[in-house]
Amino acid sequence: MLGDSDRIFNNLYGFKDTSLTGARALGDWDGTRELIAKGREWIIEEVKSSGLRGRGGAGFGAGLKWSFMPKEPSGRPHYLVINADEGEPGTCKDREIMRSEPHKLIEGALLAGAAMGANTAYCYIRGEFRREAEALERAADEAREAGLIGADACGSGFAFDFVVHLGAGAYICGEETGLLESLEGKKGTPRLKPPFPAAAGLYGCPTTVNNVETIAAVPTILKRGADWFASLGRPNNTGTKLFCISGHVNDPCTVEEEMSIPLRELIETHAGGVRGGWDNLLAVIPGGSSVPLLPKSICDTVLMDFDSLQAVKSGLGTAAVMVMDKSTDIVRAIARLSKFYMHESCGQCTPCREGTGWMWRMMERFVVGNVSEEEIDLLDEVSRQIEGHTICALGDAAAWPVQGLIRHFRPELERRIEEYRAHAATRAA
Repeated sequence: MLGDSDRIFNNLYGFKDTSLTGARALGDWDGTRELIAKGREWIIEEVKSSGLRGRGGAGFGAGLKWSFMPKEPSGRPHYLVINADEGEPGTCKDREIMRSEPHKLIEGALLAGAAMGANTAYCYIRGEFRREAEALERAADEAREAGLIGADACGSGFAFDFVVHLGAGAYICGEETGLLESLEGKKGTPRLKPPFPAAAGLYGCPTTVNNVETIAAVPTILKRGADWFASLGRPNNTGTKLFCISGHVNDPCTVEEEMSIPLRELIETHAGGVRGGWDNLLAVIPGGSSVPLLPKSICDTVLMDFDSLQAVKSGLGTAAVMVMDKSTDIVRAIARLSKFYMHESCGQCTPCREGTGWMWRMMERFVVGNVSEEEIDLLDEVSRQIEGHTICALGDAAAWPVQGLIRHFRPELERRIEEYRAHAATRAA
């Protein structure tokens, strides 16, 4: 269990002062100029050594991603774009940072900007997060007035500005290139890669897109050292992580914990346990709605990190833990997710545009059992024709919940088919 001394976010629930004065009392903006003075290479190497991986879902090494930005001036501006769209169902961690610890995010953006030669950071916030955007705007104004950002950020000689941009609430804009399109004022449709954003991103300029939690963790890592962060969790799965626990638990919450904590310990320690006790657990979606669910038998022992969850054919994703007890209609739950992905598909890729609708209509039939046994395999096959065949990962996100259902709950699908046939035979008689 993570000790208080190792927490990055000490005001996650906003119980303390969220202004610049309160942030400074918690250690924000302490020694920032000295960190910038250590230079681009030092910052990037320190973040690499810490093992920090992206906290938005993909889990790509943050320092490695930063190193892709051009080292020499090219005559074009460099940009840092912070992804605060947070449209993944079950996920509610970034909004807590923006609402209660906005200065940590702005300080992290400045340090990341210094590491990549990016003089402007755009924070793209989900349109529904009005209060969070206001809190971040207030913090940016405070930082500007105090000289912490601006023409001479923290007296370092580095010019840096922080811009808040509200999106329109489209899930597809959580994909980094779809976000860039939206930020440019266009329809949020993902771009083909290459070119990657580090070569041609926002307005065709070198750009890095990072998640809110990733950037907010950077100041503490640089101040306490890469070795400290790397000592938490397991190799390749280091540091702390914000977990959002929702569903059939006694105390839903967002909590910071050490990476690789056992899923059962996470739920029982911080969320008051499963409603009705651990034996009443049916399944858990461990990383937001786009990753495959896990049955209780796996949840008993699995660790909450990238590699452990990948080993059981799921994923850490955004670490949004959605708990379902035995009262859950598991087939209807996955059908509801299928409808969400059908609705949120941008329609650019045929497998996603047509396949998500096809899967949802099939799932609605599976809910009542009005299908044949052969259609279980057909549904799985169609999901695999979508997975990996689209420009962005929305196709994968739509396919994986269905694949997880078939993998772990095939007997439940077969039971519904038999039950539907029995009722049909009774009605016919």
